[in-house]
Amino acid sequence: MNATKTCHEIDYEIFGDDLQIVEITLDPGETVIAEAGAMNYMDDGISFDTKLGDGSNPKAGLFDNLLQAGKRALAGDTFFITHFTNQGSGRKKIAFAGEVIGKIVPLDMQKIGGKIICQRDAFLAASLGTKIDMHFNKRLGSGFFGGEGFILQSIQGDDKAFLSAGGTIITKELNGEKLCIDPSCIVAFTPGINFDIQMSGGLKSAIFGGEGLFLATLQGTGTVMLQSMPFARLAKKISAHIPRSSN
Repeated sequence: MNATKTCHEIDYEIFGDDLQIVEITLDPGETVIAEAGAMNYMDDGISFDTKLGDGSNPKAGLFDNLLQAGKRALAGDTFFITHFTNQGSGRKKIAFAGEVIGKIVPLDMQKIGGKIICQRDAFLAASLGTKIDMHFNKRLGSGFFGGEGFILQSIQGDDKAFLSAGGTIITKELNGEKLCIDPSCIVAFTPGINFDIQMSGGLKSAIFGGEGLFLATLQGTGTVMLQSMPFARLAKKISAHIPRSSN
């Protein structure tokens, strides 16, 4: 581990196309944290432990860990987070996969400024030392009117983190521009981007146009990541084609 880093340094490789797996290689003593239930397979010699905290603060007590776990649950993630540690003498591999048909988004946290804000269910895995926290949007209209985006997640660290997103992933670099988008299509954005939700138009357009009553607006300088098929949209399409019982 690099002495200048607070997070463990991990190597990885992503396999697949639309149902991807990220395979992470751990040196002896290295740890990766992940959402409960995200692990696909691992080499013998890797141990795992389910914990309340993400391990970013080794001095955190029970109350601090309970508070962090509660905030993660409010943000749409599991109450617990799993820590996987290489207890063997050689390098070991472990693999994770998301719950949606789409992509795994690898993030080099040092290259993006050490912090990113993402949708409430986007986090998949990260190196130990990464802080996973709840992020409240300062614009209350985002929560009261949009229904999405009021509670987001923040990810902070200096090594690798991985997000799970649906469909195709588009990355846009904004330099003061304003982008309007369906709120559910947002995967993540850097702190230099201001996020709000506004009325998309008249009531008639919302009812008959199929675009919804609200649109997210992203404006500022930084990086925005978008997904073409959020799970909520996919579930809605599937539900519409399920035959309904006449009884």
